[in-house]
Amino acid sequence: TFGLAAVAQVVLGKNAFGQYLSINLSFGIGVTMGIHVAGGVSGAHMNCAVSLTNCVVGKLPWRKLPVYMISQITGAFLAAVVVYFLYYEALFEYCKGNFTATGPLETASIFATYPQPYLSIGGGFLDQVIGTGALLLCILAINDKKNNAALDGTQAVVVGLLVTVIGMSMGMNSGYAINPARDLGPRLFTAAAGWGLEVFSAGNYWCWVPIVAPMVGGLTGAFLYKLLVGLHHQPNVEEKKMCEMEKGNSEMTTCEYM
Repeated sequence: TFGLAAVAQVVLGKNAFGQYLSINLSFGIGVTMGIHVAGGVSGAHMNCAVSLTNCVVGKLPWRKLPVYMISQITGAFLAAVVVYFLYYEALFEYCKGNFTATGPLETASIFATYPQPYLSIGGGFLDQVIGTGALLLCILAINDKKNNAALDGTQAVVVGLLVTVIGMSMGMNSGYAINPARDLGPRLFTAAAGWGLEVFSAGNYWCWVPIVAPMVGGLTGAFLYKLLVGLHHQPNVEEKKMCEMEKGNSEMTTCEYM
């Protein structure tokens, strides 16, 4: 809600009520607030790519994945509803009620992501893989107690800063969705609220890229972190003692610290 509302202010206010940086900050701070609101209940999964990656690395039961994804997409859909009614009159003043996904007065990009005219589908796919890969790689580092993890209680702020820096450095091509739910939920809303099926065909049928590419990117980032960092952790004291006990019980026992 904070992120989409910031985009609405910039677009509908014609840059008089914010700039690109305010959008980045709003999405980042919004993520921070989301973690504080839901962190103790669900782990504050707001991103389908994050949930899928956590299932793959064994931190989330697979049976929870469908419920999480449905909840994430529904939450993003409802965020678009809130922003639509919050800025309903401003929307009509801006485009005179002509809701489009293309043209000089398009407003669909307030809610979902669309590529720049120069961006190819392949380039956009790579863009989302890199952005989401960076997101998951850093999230794993932030929460890795064997690494230089964020201090307890600061994880929400640090993850919010991470989302902000991704937007500030990787957002030009297509608006850094880096989250299938963040894009699909609002896109479904705009299709139903007056923008029509154009929201799916615009940008050379761009709509599938922010769904598939973040999933690939999230898994790629997690794989790289595990390969280049996670496999190289030194065993802690408890692990050493356990290994020694096992060796004492059987000379055939071997210990690996992952």
